[in-house]
Amino acid sequence: MLLRLLICLMWLLPITTISHAGEVKVAVAANFTEPAKDIAAAFKARTGHEASLSFGPSGQFYTQIMNGAPYEVFMSADAERPLKAETEGLGVKGTRFVYAYGALVLWSADPKLIDPKGAVLKSAKFSKIAIADLGTAPYGVAAVETLRKLGIYEAVAPKIVKGTSIAQTYNFVSTGSAELGFVASSQVHRSKTGSRWIVPKSYYTPIDQQVILLKTGDKNPAARAWLTFLKSPEAIRIIRSYGYEVR
Repeated sequence: MLLRLLICLMWLLPITTISHAGEVKVAVAANFTEPAKDIAAAFKARTGHEASLSFGPSGQFYTQIMNGAPYEVFMSADAERPLKAETEGLGVKGTRFVYAYGALVLWSADPKLIDPKGAVLKSAKFSKIAIADLGTAPYGVAAVETLRKLGIYEAVAPKIVKGTSIAQTYNFVSTGSAELGFVASSQVHRSKTGSRWIVPKSYYTPIDQQVILLKTGDKNPAARAWLTFLKSPEAIRIIRSYGYEVR
């Protein structure tokens, strides 16, 4: 009798776990694509919940959220838009926090083009430089701030090609459409290819990447579980492994 009871419990356990598993729809800034995928896999293994991830520029996501897009969590590449979501009633107060601190890198697929101090920017060794669009991607703003800090923005401006997101900016450089470009450190952190200059953080406004629970996900346990998981040691290890800072 006891044996039969144990067997029944063994069959019921996975069914119970699955019945409580949910799904959360997450809008993720393009620079955080790969870390988010790894975190989603760990999240599912730990909680049973699925994370449905969408990737793109933060500005574009915010416009979609304003127009009723069904995202439940917004992981922006900046602090401005999550704060705006909170103040405008689109986000749940008290749920906003920094999940990662981003870093800017000047990168080229050519292993000999960029020197360790970024002096190539003041040379005539390139015809096109890629940056992310300032209106939708905070990394684009950081790139322009860097060029202005160096006093070369006006000279370089005619050579700039803009990606709609940091992902497209990286694609321009990796395919050779632009000889070099400003990308997120996370995009090249695990790669030894090409050449790069890590831009000093004093050259641009800190890239505080914030997340917020949206009103659409307020009553979804999976959405709240996602925010909790982002603060877990397991998620933090993943985030740091891509070159982000977590405090």
